[in-house]
Amino acid sequence: MKWLFKWCFRLMLLLVVAIITLVLFKDAIMKAVIEQRIRARTGMDVKIGRFSVGIFSPVVTIEKLKLYNRPEFGGTPFIDMPELYVEYERAALRQRKLHITLMRFSLAELTVVKNEAGQTNLVSLMAQPDPKEARNHARDLEFAGIDVLNLSLGKVRFLDLKDPRQNGALDLGVKNQVFRNVNSEGDVFGVLLMVWLRSGGSSSSAPTPSPSKSAAAPVPSVPSGKKK
Repeated sequence: MKWLFKWCFRLMLLLVVAIITLVLFKDAIMKAVIEQRIRARTGMDVKIGRFSVGIFSPVVTIEKLKLYNRPEFGGTPFIDMPELYVEYERAALRQRKLHITLMRFSLAELTVVKNEAGQTNLVSLMAQPDPKEARNHARDLEFAGIDVLNLSLGKVRFLDLKDPRQNGALDLGVKNQVFRNVNSEGDVFGVLLMVWLRSGGSSSSAPTPSPSKSAAAPVPSVPSGKKK
């Protein structure tokens, strides 16, 4: 029986070391997993500066995310996102509901590219079918709204690889604009529409809001240094 106790003790030590290693390197492991899934789903190269998941607090942080266009769109930068900070409700998540109490989303730059064939990277990306696993996960998890959305949006660039004379840029100029009760897809469209029109975008090319029971109400912006 002595060998059995030794074996159990060694197994226990192995499990403890595995748990400690997972805790110490969980962010690096999760960062690599997220990068791999984004590449597999979009076909785009991605780099994440920092990824953090709270163990004792329901917080997820992504910093310095950069997504690059596929070769047919010149391999140019697509998205430059300095920060995505999310606080969520654990009790709702146990019920398969995603209820976000605070989201701080900062987008420095988005580049829309039209290639030589006349296709745009946005349309090409949206036309890609979602993997079966992602579709099943989306069906299982119900979106239960965002209580507070702190939104910062920088520039939208337009690149025409066939005719560079059509290149241009639009500075959205949104800095720490706060929206409350973003409870549906219709509310998200309402936020995007308001930002687009305020920034001088054309109403004909603006996103079309879908019907919603509650509108997302903007409130005065908060100082950039004031983070929860």
